[in-house]
Amino acid sequence: MNPAKRQAIFERLRAANPHPTTELEYRTPFELLVAVVLSAQATDKSVNLATRKLYAVANTPQAIAALGEDGLTPYIQTIGLFRTKAKNVVALSRLLLERHGGAVPAEREALEALPGVGRKTANVVLNTAFGEPTIAVDTHIFRVANRTGLAPGKDVDEVEARLLKFVPAEFCQDAHHWLILHGRYVCKARTPECWRCGIADLCEHRPKTPAPK
Repeated sequence: MNPAKRQAIFERLRAANPHPTTELEYRTPFELLVAVVLSAQATDKSVNLATRKLYAVANTPQAIAALGEDGLTPYIQTIGLFRTKAKNVVALSRLLLERHGGAVPAEREALEALPGVGRKTANVVLNTAFGEPTIAVDTHIFRVANRTGLAPGKDVDEVEARLLKFVPAEFCQDAHHWLILHGRYVCKARTPECWRCGIADLCEHRPKTPAPK
Protein backbone atom coordinates (compact mmCIF):
# COMPACT_ATOMS: atom_id res chain seq x y z
CA MET A 1 0.00 0.00 0.00
CA ASN A 2 1.39 3.40 -0.95
CA PRO A 3 1.65 6.42 1.36
CA ALA A 4 -1.09 8.36 -0.43
CA LYS A 5 -3.57 5.57 0.16
CA ARG A 6 -2.65 5.32 3.85
CA GLN A 7 -3.06 9.08 4.18
CA ALA A 8 -6.50 8.88 2.58
CA ILE A 9 -7.59 6.03 4.85
CA PHE A 10 -6.82 7.95 8.00
CA GLU A 11 -8.28 11.18 6.65
CA ARG A 12 -11.57 9.36 6.17
CA LEU A 13 -11.45 7.66 9.56
CA ARG A 14 -10.78 11.04 11.16
CA ALA A 15 -13.60 12.72 9.26
CA ALA A 16 -16.04 10.04 10.41
CA ASN A 17 -14.85 10.14 14.04
CA PRO A 18 -12.76 13.24 14.85
CA HIS A 19 -12.25 12.44 18.54
CA PRO A 20 -12.04 8.67 19.02
CA THR A 21 -11.41 7.16 22.42
CA THR A 22 -11.55 3.85 24.25
CA GLU A 23 -14.91 2.29 25.03
CA LEU A 24 -13.64 1.31 28.46
CA GLU A 25 -15.07 3.58 31.15
CA TYR A 26 -12.51 5.31 33.36
CA ARG A 27 -11.80 8.61 35.13
CA THR A 28 -8.18 8.20 36.21
CA PRO A 29 -5.05 6.47 34.86
CA PHE A 30 -5.43 3.83 37.57
CA GLU A 31 -9.03 3.08 36.60
CA LEU A 32 -7.92 2.78 32.97
CA LEU A 33 -5.02 0.48 33.86
CA VAL A 34 -7.27 -1.87 35.83
CA ALA A 35 -9.92 -1.85 33.11
CA VAL A 36 -7.39 -2.72 30.41
CA VAL A 37 -5.97 -5.57 32.50
CA LEU A 38 -9.50 -6.88 33.03
CA SER A 39 -10.33 -6.57 29.32
CA ALA A 40 -7.92 -9.29 28.16
CA GLN A 41 -10.03 -11.92 26.38
CA ALA A 42 -13.18 -10.09 27.49
CA THR A 43 -15.45 -7.49 25.96
CA ASP A 44 -15.30 -3.83 26.96
CA LYS A 45 -19.02 -4.04 27.74
CA SER A 46 -18.51 -6.83 30.29
CA VAL A 47 -15.62 -4.94 31.88
CA ASN A 48 -17.64 -1.74 32.16
CA LEU A 49 -20.49 -3.57 33.86
CA ALA A 50 -18.05 -4.88 36.45
CA THR A 51 -16.00 -1.74 37.00
CA ARG A 52 -19.04 0.50 37.49
CA LYS A 53 -19.79 -1.45 40.65
CA LEU A 54 -16.15 -1.95 41.63
CA TYR A 55 -15.07 1.67 41.22
CA ALA A 56 -17.99 2.87 43.32
CA VAL A 57 -16.36 0.98 46.19
CA ALA A 58 -12.65 0.85 45.31
CA ASN A 59 -10.95 2.86 42.59
CA THR A 60 -7.46 3.50 43.99
CA PRO A 61 -4.47 1.24 44.58
CA GLN A 62 -4.98 1.62 48.33
CA ALA A 63 -8.62 0.54 48.14
CA ILE A 64 -7.97 -2.39 45.78
CA ALA A 65 -5.06 -3.60 47.91
CA ALA A 66 -7.29 -3.39 50.98
CA LEU A 67 -9.97 -5.48 49.26
CA GLY A 68 -7.50 -8.26 48.49
CA GLU A 69 -8.22 -11.05 46.05
CA ASP A 70 -11.19 -12.42 48.00
CA GLY A 71 -12.76 -8.99 48.24
CA LEU A 72 -12.15 -8.12 44.59
CA THR A 73 -13.33 -11.40 43.09
CA PRO A 74 -17.10 -10.89 43.55
CA TYR A 75 -16.94 -7.70 41.50
CA ILE A 76 -15.17 -9.26 38.51
CA GLN A 77 -16.30 -12.89 38.52
CA THR A 78 -18.47 -12.31 35.43
CA ILE A 79 -15.30 -11.61 33.43
CA GLY A 80 -13.23 -14.38 31.88
CA LEU A 81 -10.07 -15.47 33.73
CA PHE A 82 -11.28 -13.52 36.76
CA ARG A 83 -9.18 -15.44 39.31
CA THR A 84 -5.91 -14.67 37.55
CA LYS A 85 -7.01 -11.09 36.93
CA ALA A 86 -7.95 -10.60 40.59
CA LYS A 87 -4.50 -11.80 41.60
CA ASN A 88 -2.80 -9.47 39.12
CA VAL A 89 -4.89 -6.39 39.92
CA VAL A 90 -4.28 -6.71 43.65
CA ALA A 91 -0.57 -7.36 43.08
CA LEU A 92 -0.14 -4.40 40.70
CA SER A 93 -1.99 -2.17 43.16
CA ARG A 94 0.46 -3.11 45.90
CA LEU A 95 3.43 -2.55 43.60
CA LEU A 96 2.14 0.88 42.64
CA LEU A 97 2.02 1.76 46.33
CA GLU A 98 5.46 0.30 47.03
CA ARG A 99 7.34 1.62 43.98
CA HIS A 100 5.42 4.62 42.65
CA GLY A 101 3.65 6.23 45.57
CA GLY A 102 0.31 4.95 44.31
CA ALA A 103 0.62 6.70 40.93
CA VAL A 104 0.50 4.95 37.56
CA PRO A 105 3.90 5.42 35.90
CA ALA A 106 4.07 6.98 32.46
CA GLU A 107 7.07 4.87 31.38
CA ARG A 108 6.78 1.65 29.40
CA GLU A 109 9.39 -0.28 31.39
CA ALA A 110 7.72 0.54 34.70
CA LEU A 111 4.29 -0.36 33.37
CA GLU A 112 5.43 -3.67 31.93
CA ALA A 113 6.99 -4.56 35.27
CA LEU A 114 3.50 -4.65 36.81
CA PRO A 115 1.67 -8.00 37.09
CA GLY A 116 -0.74 -8.61 34.22
CA VAL A 117 0.66 -5.74 32.14
CA GLY A 118 2.20 -6.65 28.81
CA ARG A 119 3.20 -4.50 25.88
CA LYS A 120 -0.35 -4.12 24.55
CA THR A 121 -1.74 -2.97 27.91
CA ALA A 122 1.19 -0.60 28.41
CA ASN A 123 0.58 0.87 24.95
CA VAL A 124 -3.09 1.51 25.71
CA VAL A 125 -2.26 3.27 28.98
CA LEU A 126 0.56 5.31 27.46
CA ASN A 127 -1.65 6.38 24.56
CA THR A 128 -4.98 6.95 26.29
CA ALA A 129 -3.93 8.16 29.72
CA PHE A 130 -0.70 9.96 28.86
CA GLY A 131 -1.15 11.03 25.24
CA GLU A 132 1.76 9.13 23.73
CA PRO A 133 1.45 8.21 20.03
CA THR A 134 1.65 4.47 20.62
CA ILE A 135 -0.41 1.82 18.83
CA ALA A 136 -1.58 -1.18 20.82
CA VAL A 137 -2.19 -4.10 18.47
CA ASP A 138 -5.04 -6.35 19.55
CA THR A 139 -6.87 -8.95 17.46
CA HIS A 140 -9.02 -6.29 15.76
CA ILE A 141 -6.09 -4.10 14.75
CA PHE A 142 -4.03 -7.12 13.68
CA ARG A 143 -6.88 -8.20 11.42
CA VAL A 144 -7.54 -4.75 9.93
CA ALA A 145 -3.84 -4.06 9.32
CA ASN A 146 -3.42 -7.35 7.47
CA ARG A 147 -6.76 -7.52 5.67
CA THR A 148 -6.64 -3.98 4.29
CA GLY A 149 -2.94 -4.10 3.44
CA LEU A 150 -2.33 -1.09 5.68
CA ALA A 151 0.51 -2.71 7.64
CA PRO A 152 0.63 -6.48 7.13
CA GLY A 153 2.69 -8.59 9.50
CA LYS A 154 2.97 -12.15 10.75
CA ASP A 155 2.52 -11.27 14.43
CA VAL A 156 1.41 -8.36 16.61
CA ASP A 157 4.94 -7.05 17.11
CA GLU A 158 5.57 -6.85 13.38
CA VAL A 159 2.22 -5.17 12.77
CA GLU A 160 2.90 -2.65 15.54
CA ALA A 161 6.33 -1.83 14.11
CA ARG A 162 4.91 -1.38 10.61
CA LEU A 163 2.03 0.79 11.82
CA LEU A 164 4.44 3.02 13.70
CA LYS A 165 6.55 3.25 10.55
CA PHE A 166 3.76 3.75 8.01
CA VAL A 167 0.98 5.69 9.77
CA PRO A 168 1.44 9.41 9.05
CA ALA A 169 2.57 11.25 12.18
CA GLU A 170 -0.54 13.43 12.37
CA PHE A 171 -2.69 10.34 12.89
CA CYS A 172 -0.55 8.29 15.30
CA GLN A 173 -2.20 9.57 18.47
CA ASP A 174 -5.66 8.35 17.42
CA ALA A 175 -4.79 5.51 15.03
CA HIS A 176 -5.20 2.85 17.71
CA HIS A 177 -8.77 3.87 18.46
CA TRP A 178 -9.81 4.30 14.83
CA LEU A 179 -8.49 0.88 13.86
CA ILE A 180 -9.91 -1.00 16.82
CA LEU A 181 -13.35 0.54 16.36
CA HIS A 182 -13.23 -0.18 12.63
CA GLY A 183 -12.34 -3.79 13.32
CA ARG A 184 -14.94 -4.16 16.05
CA TYR A 185 -17.91 -2.74 14.13
CA VAL A 186 -17.16 -2.84 10.39
CA CYS A 187 -14.18 -4.99 9.42
CA LYS A 188 -15.42 -7.91 11.49
CA ALA A 189 -13.60 -11.21 11.77
CA ARG A 190 -16.00 -13.60 10.04
CA THR A 191 -17.83 -11.28 7.67
CA PRO A 192 -16.38 -7.84 7.03
CA GLU A 193 -19.19 -5.40 6.24
CA CYS A 194 -17.53 -4.02 3.12
CA TRP A 195 -20.80 -2.61 1.78
CA ARG A 196 -20.89 0.03 4.53
CA CYS A 197 -17.15 0.58 4.91
CA GLY A 198 -15.95 4.13 4.40
CA ILE A 199 -12.56 2.99 3.18
CA ALA A 200 -13.63 0.03 1.02
CA ASP A 201 -12.29 1.53 -2.21
CA LEU A 202 -8.88 2.05 -0.57
CA CYS A 203 -8.73 -1.39 1.04
CA GLU A 204 -6.75 -4.09 -0.76
CA HIS A 205 -8.84 -7.01 0.54
CA ARG A 206 -10.43 -9.09 -2.20
CA PRO A 207 -13.14 -10.06 -2.77
CA LYS A 208 -15.33 -7.48 -1.07
CA THR A 209 -18.31 -8.76 0.91
CA PRO A 210 -21.55 -7.86 -0.87
CA ALA A 211 -24.48 -6.31 0.97
CA PRO A 212 -26.96 -8.85 2.34
CA LYS A 213 -30.09 -9.28 0.26
